[in-house]
Amino acid sequence: MRTNPLFDLFGKVAVVTAGGHGLGREYCIAMAEFGADVVCNDINLTLAEETLDHLRPFGHRAIAIQGDVSKPEDVERLVREGLRRFGRIDVFFCNAGTSNRFVPPHELIYEDWSKVVAINLRGTFLCMKAVLPVMLKQKKGSIINTASVAGLPGGFAPDSSVYGATKAAIIGLTRHAAVAYAREGIRINAIAPGIHDTKPVGLGISQEKQEELKPLIQARIPMGRIGEPREIKALAVYLASDASSYVTGQVFVEDGGLLA
Repeated sequence: MRTNPLFDLFGKVAVVTAGGHGLGREYCIAMAEFGADVVCNDINLTLAEETLDHLRPFGHRAIAIQGDVSKPEDVERLVREGLRRFGRIDVFFCNAGTSNRFVPPHELIYEDWSKVVAINLRGTFLCMKAVLPVMLKQKKGSIINTASVAGLPGGFAPDSSVYGATKAAIIGLTRHAAVAYAREGIRINAIAPGIHDTKPVGLGISQEKQEELKPLIQARIPMGRIGEPREIKALAVYLASDASSYVTGQVFVEDGGLLA
């Protein structure tokens, strides 16, 4: 059954990095549910293939591709293989990310800093750099970057400094690139999620510690609860579809009122 034309993704191809788990898996499901063919990328191929099991009921084409977004050769292969299999790329979710240990800045070691910058910021840049020539040739496309409330003023998790710094940089990259390509039919936006009930939630802490802190986290959120991963799907569809045809350079916060 076709959806409202505004949100119709039939005939489109969507690539999602870190699509094997968490919000990335929800993005993949949302794209398939609204008609798109999906390229699910993850550093863990087994997880990416598990995501494909969730997409099969929708009856659209989907493939899993292993790759590390911090490596240029892996990102180029991802885009090249997506084009070879489907002939086009209409939507690209630069979603892969990681966090540092939950410590104050003076306790952060260089290796942690470098890893987070490599995956979060360099990975987003490499994905945009690889897919933009494709979208320029098509004269149309939507890039959706994953930022975070940690990258915005008043953001959560002050002891996750490098994570917050990379997410703030992704917001800056999103806005600058959106202006650069606005006349080329390419829209570039960012989603800044708050805390969602994924495994792990991305705070750089163990699952056991996460459960211990959960009541404290919920107490800071005006809605009084942590978000469900599925709750971000509608926003993903909106930004991927023609419903947002006049929207670019924007950051969409989805956090239960945390920043407010």
